[in-house]
Amino acid sequence: MVARDQTVSKRHKAPARLAISSRNYSSWCLRGFLLARLSGIDFVVEPAAADDPQARAELLMRTSSILLPCLIDGDITVWDTIAIAEYLNEAYPKAGMLPSDPVQRARCRSISGEMHSGFAALRASLPMNLRAVRPGFTVWSGAQADIDRITTIWRDCLSASIGPYLFGAKPCIADAMFAPVATRFRSYDVALDPVCAAYAKTLLTWPDVEEWYADAELEPDTIIELDLEF
Repeated sequence: MVARDQTVSKRHKAPARLAISSRNYSSWCLRGFLLARLSGIDFVVEPAAADDPQARAELLMRTSSILLPCLIDGDITVWDTIAIAEYLNEAYPKAGMLPSDPVQRARCRSISGEMHSGFAALRASLPMNLRAVRPGFTVWSGAQADIDRITTIWRDCLSASIGPYLFGAKPCIADAMFAPVATRFRSYDVALDPVCAAYAKTLLTWPDVEEWYADAELEPDTIIELDLEF
């Protein structure tokens, strides 16, 4: 009887909620969305109000803490994309969000963490803006160094895995972490070698990323500071 009651309770559990700031401007929220989709969790997206000061401060990188996306799963609340990734990987181990091989799993965690904590010049110089089109955009040396490191990571992983994703035939946590980078490369017309261009296309045609793009197009809010030509 206990097992049956637990099954019924689980069956009728309310969907988790993923609170986000902006689809068009927030790379972190795209990562959170992709991680939730990878896990297979039943969830709904809840955008913040357009005038939410915390959300705006995060998008403009004027706060020391990133609180969105935030995943609310029953009585569990978890924010920060790495924390969300680890929580979902533990809660849904059959989803295979990390490679099964321990060596590759360690590498996946390492490059995901590097993306999470690094590449400040890229973030500042090429802010995420899915609706932006900047042909011939000039990439300065600081951002170029970040791009060079990212493309080295991509080539090394793809050489070992044979692709099309960083660790094989299906996407994992690392691909979710790097997907917003591919959107930046598209928006700012970043030149890529054939291997990296193919991987960027794989990320951009990932159905969940295409869905996010489509919803971003319908988003009414514009942040002037992030839409200026510079």
